[in-house]
Amino acid sequence: MKLTKVFAACLTAVMLVMPLTSCGKSAQKKFVVGFDNEFPPMGFVDKDGSYAGFDLDLAKECATRMGMEFVAQPIAWDSKDNELKSGNISCIWNGFTITEERKSQYEWSSAYMKNQQVVVVKGDSTVKSLADLAGLKVCVQKDSSGLEAVEGKPELKASFKELVQVDSYLNAMMELESGSVDAIVMDEIVARYEIQTSGKPFKVLDEAISAEEYGVGFLKGNTQLRDKVQKTLEDMAKDGTMAKISTKWFGSDITTIGK
Repeated sequence: MKLTKVFAACLTAVMLVMPLTSCGKSAQKKFVVGFDNEFPPMGFVDKDGSYAGFDLDLAKECATRMGMEFVAQPIAWDSKDNELKSGNISCIWNGFTITEERKSQYEWSSAYMKNQQVVVVKGDSTVKSLADLAGLKVCVQKDSSGLEAVEGKPELKASFKELVQVDSYLNAMMELESGSVDAIVMDEIVARYEIQTSGKPFKVLDEAISAEEYGVGFLKGNTQLRDKVQKTLEDMAKDGTMAKISTKWFGSDITTIGK
């Protein structure tokens, strides 16, 4: 009788533990990627209403290889720091430019792509160079690399009639199209993609404002996740996956890891 009671107690204990163990094994840690959903081709909402983009494809593949659940989390770009510090997102991955100032604010992956900050104007604009922007209204996205590039050239900024800041570059394009502003300072990759896909009568000036590189930004001190993502990106570069994703979006491999 005593043995039967002991056996029954043990069986009950095992049955109680088994579901907990099973749940623990099936649960995946989430890899929440913060991105601007109006920043094509890096991250945006496609015609089907789904999140898409080069950076999101990279991040999704990275999450799969790390055994984590991929979550695309759109954020207001000027709130990205608060989103990261609060733990709402795991990283910032969306054409995020590595700068000297930002190096002290985030943990960074190595650069995976080169970019430039360029000037976009209407196709019939008489603006041919940076000097021609004197006395004109120039638009940038809030808290963006374009804004930082302009502020890094105080003489150029001082020559503008006005520097207009908007929430997204899609809004900046609308401002330019309507004639509310005369030019936009923005990422070359985004500018050329948007001009090509939208058919808008815009052009990019030959003279760039600054050269830069894109990386993945993590909370300061979170080197564990940064190192895990970095190793995965290097593996993706070695086996050709990164080149394949780049070719899908840009027609060729323009990534820089492992090169």
